[in-house]
Amino acid sequence: MDNMIKKLVLALILITLVSCGKEEESVKPEVQTLTESVYASVTVQPKDMYDVYASASGIISKIYLHEGDTIAKNQVLAEVTSDLSKLNKENAQLNMDLARNKYKGDANVLDRLKDEIEANQDQLSQDSINYARQKRLMDKGVGAVAELEAKKLKFDLTKKQRAILQKQYEQTEVELKSNYRQSENAVEKALSNLSDFSIRSNIDGMVYSILKEEGELITQQSPFARIGLRNSFIIEMRIDEVDIASVQLGQKVIITLDAFKGKTFEAKISKIYPVKDDKTQTFKVEAIFVNLPTALYAGLSGEANIVITHKDNVMTIPLEYLTEDGKVITDDGEIEVKTGMRNLERVEIVSSKIDSSTKIIKP
Repeated sequence: MDNMIKKLVLALILITLVSCGKEEESVKPEVQTLTESVYASVTVQPKDMYDVYASASGIISKIYLHEGDTIAKNQVLAEVTSDLSKLNKENAQLNMDLARNKYKGDANVLDRLKDEIEANQDQLSQDSINYARQKRLMDKGVGAVAELEAKKLKFDLTKKQRAILQKQYEQTEVELKSNYRQSENAVEKALSNLSDFSIRSNIDGMVYSILKEEGELITQQSPFARIGLRNSFIIEMRIDEVDIASVQLGQKVIITLDAFKGKTFEAKISKIYPVKDDKTQTFKVEAIFVNLPTALYAGLSGEANIVITHKDNVMTIPLEYLTEDGKVITDDGEIEVKTGMRNLERVEIVSSKIDSSTKIIKP
C-alpha cells in the first residue's frame, strides 16, 4: 500500500514538473508590409519553341546541324529518303516523256492524222473534178446516169470522210494536250513530294534538341527536333484552379530559380490559357522577365509568387496563431477578430480589441 502511494506521488510530481517546464509560445502583432500572392511551379522555356516534324515518312539520310546551332527560317535541317517516292517521281517522268512524244514528238498521232487529212483533201479534189466532168458530159447528152451517180456518191463519201478526220484531229489534239499537261502536273507533284523530304525550320532560332539519328526511321507523327528563339525566354507556370481567378495579365511575379541560388527575378504575367489541364487540374500561365537573367537554359525550374495584392503598414500576426473559427487567444481569453488579406505566413488583423502590445498565444 505504501509503495502504491509513493508511485502516485512521484507521478503527480513528474506531471507538475513537465507542465511547469512547458513554455507558452506567443507573439505580439506586428505592423508591416503584407503581400498576398499565388504560388506556382516554374519552368523556363525558349519563346516560340516547337517540335519539328517530317512532312513524309522515310529514313533520315543526312542531318545538317547539331544541338545548340543557330538556324535561319526555312533552313534545311535534315534530309529524309524514300525509295517509293523516288520511284513515283521516275514513273511520273516516264509518263510525261511518253505524253510529250505523243503530243509533240517526231512520230506523234497528230502528224499522222494531218497526213490522212491531206491525202483525203487530194482525194476530195480529184473526186470533185471527176464528178464535175461527168456532169458536163451528161449536160451534153453523153454518158450514163448510173456513172454520174457513182461519181457523186464517191465525192460525197470522200467529203464526209474529210469531216470525220477533221473532228478526230481536233478531239485527239485536245486529249493529247490534256494528257501532257496532266503528266507535267504529276511530275511537279512528285518533285514537290521529294522536297517534302527536306525537314526545314519555320523560324530564326536555335536547335535545343535533336531527337533522331541518321539512318533512323522517321514518321509524320514522330518529332525530329525541338527549336525555339535563341535569346528570348518565357516562364511557364502551373496555377491551381482555386487560385486562377485571382491571376490577371500584367501582374507582378517574383521568380526564384534553382540554378540561381539566393537570387530573385521580377516578371509580369503575359498570357493566361483559358483551358484547364484535366490531368493536373491546373491552368497554364506564361510570364516574361522584366530583366532577362544571364545564361538561361531551356527547362530551368523554380518557383513563383504572383503578387495579387500589396498593403503597407498593416497589423499582422502569424497565420498559425489564428484559430479555425477566426479568434486569437490572449491572457484574457479568446477574442474574435476581423481579418483582411493573408498570405502563406501571415494574416492581416483589420479590427479587434487587440493592438501591437497584446500578447497572442499560439493555439
